[in-house]
Amino acid sequence: MDDSQWLVVGLGNPGPDYAGTRHNVGQMVLAELAHRLSASFKSHRTNASVAEGRPQPGGPRFVLAAPRSFMNLSGGPVAALLKYYDLDVSRLIVVHDELDIDFDSIKLKQGGGHGGHNGLRDIIAATGSNEFLRVRVGIGRPPGRQPAADYVLKSFSSAERKELPLLLGDAADAVEMIVSDGLTAAQLKFHTAKA
Repeated sequence: MDDSQWLVVGLGNPGPDYAGTRHNVGQMVLAELAHRLSASFKSHRTNASVAEGRPQPGGPRFVLAAPRSFMNLSGGPVAALLKYYDLDVSRLIVVHDELDIDFDSIKLKQGGGHGGHNGLRDIIAATGSNEFLRVRVGIGRPPGRQPAADYVLKSFSSAERKELPLLLGDAADAVEMIVSDGLTAAQLKFHTAKA
């Protein structure tokens, strides 16, 4: 097993109809990480699009992966990627949208339940473990009585879109810091209230 390699999975739904929706924020963070690595996504036999690279020469290798399945079927591609790259679930970082966190905030954790998130539920079922790392990107709660299932499939508001590049940058920074400095150091930085 390669200790210098990490699998970073960005959750979302495939196709242009979903590309800009709140549910696809995990894949937006992946795109930011791929841009930083100057890496491009290629089709992979695990039913995912994969880009690989190192943030620093000689540093850990990132395998960035976007499952090409729908969100609630994310587990199959993730389990196949772990097997293909011979990685333990402890080397898996899942980046996903989180209703219970305000928009413009991120939270980091390892383990825990799925909190009603169907992508996480399927990954836990397929890998047999919940001990992977999570970068939870806040999208906030739906306004009024709008159902959560509708809200997550809508695009960001114009006000949110102005802030979105900062949020995606913070989440990408968090992924890099988990790998370079560990989860606790990254939590200390990113869980601190914004000034």
